[in-house]
Amino acid sequence: MKKDRNLQRDSLDFGNENIPKLFRALFFPTLVGMVFNALLTIIDGVFVGQGVGANGIAAVNIVAPLFMVVTGIGLMLGIGASVIASIRLANREVKAANIIGTQAFVVGVAIVAALSLLCLSAPDGVVTALGSSEALRADAAGYLLWLLPGMIFLLVQCVGLMLIRLDGSPRYAMMCNVTAAVFNIGLDYLLVFPMDMGVAGAAVATSVSCALGGIMVLVYFVKYSSTLKFYRLKLSVTSLLLTLRNTGYMAKIGFATLLTELAMSVMMLTGNHVFIHALGEDGVAAFSIACYLFPIMFSISNAVAQSVQPIISYNFGAGDMGRVAKSLRVALVAALVCGTVVTVSVAAGARLIVSLFLSPESGAFDIACAGLPKYALCGLFFALNIAFIGYYQSLEKSVRATVFTLLRGIVFIVSMFLYLPHLLGVSGMWLAIPVSEMLTTAVIVADFMLTRRRLARTRS
Repeated sequence: MKKDRNLQRDSLDFGNENIPKLFRALFFPTLVGMVFNALLTIIDGVFVGQGVGANGIAAVNIVAPLFMVVTGIGLMLGIGASVIASIRLANREVKAANIIGTQAFVVGVAIVAALSLLCLSAPDGVVTALGSSEALRADAAGYLLWLLPGMIFLLVQCVGLMLIRLDGSPRYAMMCNVTAAVFNIGLDYLLVFPMDMGVAGAAVATSVSCALGGIMVLVYFVKYSSTLKFYRLKLSVTSLLLTLRNTGYMAKIGFATLLTELAMSVMMLTGNHVFIHALGEDGVAAFSIACYLFPIMFSISNAVAQSVQPIISYNFGAGDMGRVAKSLRVALVAALVCGTVVTVSVAAGARLIVSLFLSPESGAFDIACAGLPKYALCGLFFALNIAFIGYYQSLEKSVRATVFTLLRGIVFIVSMFLYLPHLLGVSGMWLAIPVSEMLTTAVIVADFMLTRRRLARTRS
């Protein structure tokens, strides 16, 4: 029996197969895998919230931006490598595609290793810079130190899953995420409750789970890959310069995704400061619930963008713009459906969601229950924004993707967190994120329509 049969490899013809069918074959395994990946952080919050309390969950939220930065670096290089490799494969340049993929792994590992060493050298300083108060510092620093060993494996997983999907194995990519998340659930329970390790136990569980997911990715490329494989890189000056050049181009294409993760960090840092000054530690704990939900929203939205990316990039490389346009329409419909489901689910289930993290006796409980329905309004607009940004990345239009990400993730969000609380009080704090996403959608749609009109006039 062939190895690829053991993996139930999907037969994916990016250039000829029916696009809705092709999208579904990629989307459902990608969605399941990404949601389970997001559960790594959420599960920590649930177990820490129930086992340690509001201060524990706030401490985890302080360190969460670091997790997002590493994820962002991995997705930036993974998406950049996948877009370039898709175009190379469309032109039958398999060796070039393999070199690109290998360079993404090597450079990403080097960057995350340097970042981990920096955090290891001054953990208290790092958590203080991330917004920790004196009361939260010990728990936050402990969580950080135990989280660091898994960060390189998280990078490997983020890069690898993009390339595994391109290689035609979205279900194997899904299993990497699912296996790691299920393992994390068991470890979280064991380390937080019976072993009473608190936030450190949650961090150990996350690190071990990340290691498992990363190892599964490495095993795939060593034993099971079909077209994309590791390529032995040379150490000559010319090869190193080539690696730097290729990595720079990958980073340029994928930068909007890194910026999205950094923007989530900015959102969390800005929100933490706004909530802690207005409502104290209970305010941060309540806002933490929204922060735990945001990766789920991002995962669902990003599953749409990542599923359509290889289809768009491959057909763009092949010069078939009709299939590119149809792929965008499919992605936007999927984004509308997913965004609506997320908004309705979070708004309707706010009290149930909060009860997973906090006890009703906690001072943060009522704050979170009142705020989540307002915060949920961001789901629909966020899904549309990520779909459009992914579309521009797939076409190598990195400037547009970056500008829109800067608007939604930094310019609008910081402005709204500073302005809306003065206008609307506590409600304004919860509405800052939805209003930011809504404004970004308006800008993106206006730009898209104006560009289409200009092209139509040019052709006529």
